[in-house]
Amino acid sequence: MSLQVRDLVVDIDGQRVVDGVSFDVPEGARLGLIGESGSGKSLTALAILGLLPDGATASGSVRWDGREILGLSERELAGLRGDELGIVFQEPQTSLNPIRTVGRQIAESVRIHHRVDRATARARAVEEARRVQLPDPENLVRRYPHQLSGGQRQRVAIAIALAAGPRLLIADEPTTALDVTIQAEILDLLSGLVADAGMSLVFITHDLAVLSQIATHGIVLEHGRVVESAPVAQLLTAPRSIVTQGLLRDATATLWRPEGREGRQR
Repeated sequence: MSLQVRDLVVDIDGQRVVDGVSFDVPEGARLGLIGESGSGKSLTALAILGLLPDGATASGSVRWDGREILGLSERELAGLRGDELGIVFQEPQTSLNPIRTVGRQIAESVRIHHRVDRATARARAVEEARRVQLPDPENLVRRYPHQLSGGQRQRVAIAIALAAGPRLLIADEPTTALDVTIQAEILDLLSGLVADAGMSLVFITHDLAVLSQIATHGIVLEHGRVVESAPVAQLLTAPRSIVTQGLLRDATATLWRPEGREGRQR
């Protein structure tokens, strides 16, 4: 399955915030959307998923496996989210329900999309917690989000996003709120999970060093417009646009290379 975005436009209360963005994500590809705050990268992702805030409208074309999904009803989009399109948000502290155990939240994703009984969903929740390398998953699924560390909460968010087996994962700055060590662990985890499942990935970030560890092609945005599109290796070594050159200077993440992942990342 592939994602095709053509001339995507997003307006919020009469102000254009995404202006003619186009890109492709072939099956199994890893694409990065990169830009400073306000560049339109997150709104691009939300438009694809039909999750734009109130007052926002989108036009253009978003095709998933040849099917136009921009403008589908909420019911139709709900059937795609999770089942085929997954998302991991930047801050799990706000995306996770504070009054439900993390196991129940993982299991809920399984039940909605696979219609299994509660016992099966609970068992799957433990399996998913183990898959994202959470410690002592049988006991951890009984805890609440506030009882976990930031890195553990992000792993739970990834488990929820992957529990229904989507073919495309959109990760919206999932490591921004984490320290460099935990950030590297989450990037390594995501890289491995995406490779093992053969998923496509759209990774959103403001940090070119982070992008270099997870994506093979980058789309650079500024003020809602694409200013450069190139392999990540080229963005790192021969950036053409002033915006990309600035992102390269400002890259702050530690350049790391997980053992055993070289073949999966490139």
